[in-house]
Amino acid sequence: MTEPVRVLIADDHPVFRDGLASLLGTQPDVTVVGTAADGAEAVALATELTPDVVVMDLQMPELNGIDATRRLAETRPDVRVLVFTMGEEDGTVLAAMRAGARGYLVKGASQDEVARAISTVHAGGLVFGASLALRIADLLSGSAAPDRSAFPQLTEREVEILDLIAAGKNNAQIAAALYLAPKTVRNNVSNILAKLQATDRADAIIRARDAGLGGG
Repeated sequence: MTEPVRVLIADDHPVFRDGLASLLGTQPDVTVVGTAADGAEAVALATELTPDVVVMDLQMPELNGIDATRRLAETRPDVRVLVFTMGEEDGTVLAAMRAGARGYLVKGASQDEVARAISTVHAGGLVFGASLALRIADLLSGSAAPDRSAFPQLTEREVEILDLIAAGKNNAQIAAALYLAPKTVRNNVSNILAKLQATDRADAIIRARDAGLGGG
């Protein structure tokens, strides 16, 4: 008999978190091994509880879901991440997949849809909600992570932000896409301009586009 999939739920809203745990607890092929209220706790509990799948919200304190997913991909590559969140903006979907998520569902999905997604992700498949299915191929075409080699002085995060700057995104749009605080984006943009010795944002955009960024 197949062992139930061990699931950790990470969401900062206790009503939703506990409700999802209760619903999944009725599924015979799923065992909820724990819940986390933020991304940092999710990473810590994933190490302690060794779940098969983490159902991950994106907008959480301490460590947002995208950064938590990236950290799990680096430290616990055996753990699959299924994003389960409110928004389905293209930039957010791509950021989650680039971070290592294996699936992306929008809250409002049925209990059966969530259970099937968990099973598929656990088996090594990719999952996208019905509302994303029609455009996911276009989203992922040419969606490789920005190449850092052209700007070795920048961190991975700074290259990611520079890529969005080159795509014409303003600070507010970058903050929303990467689930960062506006102040964090401003600080990163300042660091990018200083490290590139760019005279202004437009100068940085020109250099980034010359290096192939901004086209994702």
